[in-house]
Amino acid sequence: MQKGFTKYCCFLCLWDSRATKEHYVKTDWPVREHFLPGDKSISHEPLVLPEKIILPPLHIKLGLMKNFVKVLNKDGQAFLYLRQKFPTLSDAKVKEGIFIGPQIKAMLKDEVFLTKMTPVESKAWNAFKTICENFLGNKKDPNYKELVSNLLSSYQQLGARMSLKIHFLHNHLDFFPAYLGAVSDEHGERFHQDISKMERKIQPFWVTSVGCLKETIPKLNTSAKQGQSCSNVI
Repeated sequence: MQKGFTKYCCFLCLWDSRATKEHYVKTDWPVREHFLPGDKSISHEPLVLPEKIILPPLHIKLGLMKNFVKVLNKDGQAFLYLRQKFPTLSDAKVKEGIFIGPQIKAMLKDEVFLTKMTPVESKAWNAFKTICENFLGNKKDPNYKELVSNLLSSYQQLGARMSLKIHFLHNHLDFFPAYLGAVSDEHGERFHQDISKMERKIQPFWVTSVGCLKETIPKLNTSAKQGQSCSNVI
């Protein structure tokens, strides 16, 4: 698939990610019948058949968490509590809702977080928590379709934009494995944790670099106005 904000980003159907008025409403998107490079957002021929692809529950959780946080009021108590809960995370990551598995688990167990939400936010959060416990984990509730439906309606009410992960739940629920507990998240989770460790190690150097850059740019602008060589400033 093509990178970026791709119009047809689903490998199962021709779901239009930009047709926001039809999201949460339309369910009969045309089936993707071929994978020709250059056609319908296809950049390369697939390496495996679509029916062989497994939707990992971890990435669905990460996507749902991201959509939830991105739509929160940035001046609201819930978002500010998130910022205080993870002080080592950058503002950009918190605003974009980029969290890893252990952080999401910590928030799901945090009862204080729920008290900081508005009624609409708490409804969506409880639906997300229910899905994590009764569908995207080792347990699959017999009424999982109803639980997913409640999640989708609460996210729509919250104003969350439909992402590809939400689209899978909305249009391709039957494509998920019969037992998601059989799909291991170990490697994916380990990767995210390793990246987080690397970020923590380089963060002091990054802050120093940004500080030096902030000091250098005004000097360059002043030198340019005075006709001096920029190399003398640096």
